[in-house]
Amino acid sequence: MNNLFSPLRIREVEFKNRIAVSPMCQYSSKDGFANDWHLVHLGSRAVGGAALVMTEATAVSAEGRISPEDLGIWKDEHLEMLARIVKFIEGQGAVAGIQLAHAGRKASKTSPWNGNTHIHSNKGGWRTFAPSPLPFSEEEEVPVEMTSSDIKKVKEDFVQAAKRALNAGFKVVEIHAAHGYLIHEFYSPLSNKRNDNYGSSFENRIRLLIEITEEVREVWPADLPLFIRISTSDWYEGGWSVEDSIRLAVKLKELGVDLIDCSSGGNIKQAKIEVGLGYQVPFAEAVKKKGGIMTRAVGLIISAEQANSIIQEEKADMVFLAREFLRDPYFPLTAANKLIEDIKWPVQYERAKRKH
Repeated sequence: MNNLFSPLRIREVEFKNRIAVSPMCQYSSKDGFANDWHLVHLGSRAVGGAALVMTEATAVSAEGRISPEDLGIWKDEHLEMLARIVKFIEGQGAVAGIQLAHAGRKASKTSPWNGNTHIHSNKGGWRTFAPSPLPFSEEEEVPVEMTSSDIKKVKEDFVQAAKRALNAGFKVVEIHAAHGYLIHEFYSPLSNKRNDNYGSSFENRIRLLIEITEEVREVWPADLPLFIRISTSDWYEGGWSVEDSIRLAVKLKELGVDLIDCSSGGNIKQAKIEVGLGYQVPFAEAVKKKGGIMTRAVGLIISAEQANSIIQEEKADMVFLAREFLRDPYFPLTAANKLIEDIKWPVQYERAKRKH
């Protein structure tokens, strides 16, 4: 039986355990550039024993940023520091992954500690793009309804970002298609009111994600994993559902997607999300078992015992931790001690390792 510290092989990449660092926006970049904060933030989690360390949502274009301080990969100049971070992560025995993102209508916002409010285009922000001219909230500017040429550009932005990620040395690419950002806006009927080939029916609404996936898979090496994060449910009547996610997962697996990262919500303010410990784990379990694809569980996973049970009970293939990694950058080392698992520590820390 697998447990939290069982290795996992996906294509030609070996993960030493089932613990991954979830993408967590740091709002600490200038013009998309990574810096020493990102090196220490991500590097310390690799030192702490995570098998996979993911960057935060990394914008594929300047207009795709959530905030002016978002990390980016829309130009070659971004790669030097990203490559340095990848090298350090891999030096600790972890795999480096990158999440490629476009914020859509939820772009052009201030950082959370500055209010997380919309920055209007005439006040230092930029015009946002969406499948339909529907703002996320009444206080925000109406987004620009995307034309066919806009859609073509977004697809090419993802492709070029994937190529840059490969050049920087990343071994995992994840397409961010969740949390009310651009791709989620297209597949959810709550935000997509189009009547062309990218709207109305299920097949049309998922078309953008399908096409991005196809084009990214073409340039991303066959021996490296491709993940996709989706919002498994909109938590709102008439919105995207778990059943829709299972149907989508089957199609994505056929296109060469290896794992679905099962999150939820984020597309409308009115959603009533039932938050609790492991509240999104049932989504990962449903997509795994009914969609026939590997999944990753995320959302209020806070203890070694809880994370271990998710893997042992085959509810997901990996667990993604976010805030728990902010509280404890060395969560895997802590978890191994609690579960009486003898794992390798950094040689610099060996003298602090407890003997069972």
